[in-house]
This record gives sequence, structure tokens and C-alpha cells, in this order.
Amino acid sequence: MDYLALLHDEFAAYQDCLDGDLTAPVEHCGDWTLRDLTVHLGQGNLWAATAITELRGDYQPEPPPEDLGEWFEGTARTLEKALEREPAAEAWTFAPPRTVAFWRRRRCLETLVHRWDAEHALGRPAELGPQLCGDGIAEVIEVFVPRMIKRGLAVEPQAAVRFTATDLGGSWVLGPGEPVATLTGTAQELMLALWNRRPLPWETVTGDEAAARAALTGPLVP
Repeated sequence: MDYLALLHDEFAAYQDCLDGDLTAPVEHCGDWTLRDLTVHLGQGNLWAATAITELRGDYQPEPPPEDLGEWFEGTARTLEKALEREPAAEAWTFAPPRTVAFWRRRRCLETLVHRWDAEHALGRPAELGPQLCGDGIAEVIEVFVPRMIKRGLAVEPQAAVRFTATDLGGSWVLGPGEPVATLTGTAQELMLALWNRRPLPWETVTGDEAAARAALTGPLVP
């Protein structure tokens, strides 16, 4: 997957939202407005760039200017420049692998979800690429669920649940052993559900629903 090209496209799509109402509330991000979301994403770009170029995770952001458009574009370019390093090059990360490749994937998927947030806040239809959404499902299972458990913010699932994307023909399993249940939807629907942007599609469940609900007791992501 060409994360650099995909990230560039996601940045462009997010930038298009900055001609909208920056006071619009962002439904799934507490009391944030679109301006707050943009500051979060832009400062995250600079944090990740510092993690790559300076091998540290303690970047302290400065307050952004009032006009966010040019500032956000600058943070995107800074990150893209940092990500041009070899994927196997060392970087500070909060989970393995400790390489630039981690940040290529992470920032692409972070921007994907927040692009949806921004378009949703503005009442614009948000269509996300199914392949990238499928990778987002995998990232939640591979990176965030273990991290939430390690940090004591979630419990180890006692059963496995399969997520099947109808538009990709692929599936992913969260939890140990053979899956006791399956949830079905498009890759976008499933990824957004795992990121708490929409309810999990319990109407599609097959198998042991009670065990699946217990296994998916959150939070699965920060």
C-alpha cells in the first residue's frame, strides 16, 4: 500500500474542509469544533515528524495562528518530508515497529478518520477508500487493542470475534482462538465502528452474540 500517496490525498481532502465553518461541532470528539480538530491533527503531524527526525516523542507544540489553512498545509508538508526517509529507518514510536514505516501507516489512518470527522461535521458525504479502511481495521486489532490492554484501559478479550468486510471479501479476527461470532459490514462501516464513530453492526451478528459483546467491551481505541 502506497501510504505516502494515500496520505497526500487524505491531506488534500482534509484541507478542502477548511473552507467550511471551523466552529462546527465534531460529533465524536467531545466538545471539539472543526478548528480544534484541525489543531489536533496539525500538531500530531509535527509530533510524528519530530519522532522521525529527532527520535523522540516529547514534542511540545506551539499555539497555532488564527488562520489555520496555511499552517495546516505546512504541517502536512513537514510530515510528508520526514516520511520520505526509508521505511526501515529508525524512528521513535509508541508501538512496534520502531521505524518510519509505522508512522507512514499511522498518520495515513489518523488523517483518514479525522477527514471523516471533518466532513461529517460539515454535513458532507464522506466516502473512504475500502482498502485503507480494511487496513484501519487491522491496525485497531494489531496496534491499539494490545496497547489499551497493556495500559490497563481495557481487558483481555476472552473470546474471538471475526469482522468481515462485504466489499473486500476479507476478514479480521480480534481475540484468542476460533471466532465465536462474526460481525459484517463494509470496510468503512466496520472501521468507523471500531473507532466509535458509529455503532457496531450487531444486527448482522452470527454466532454467540453475548460472548462477542463481552469480548468487545471497550474501550478498544484511545
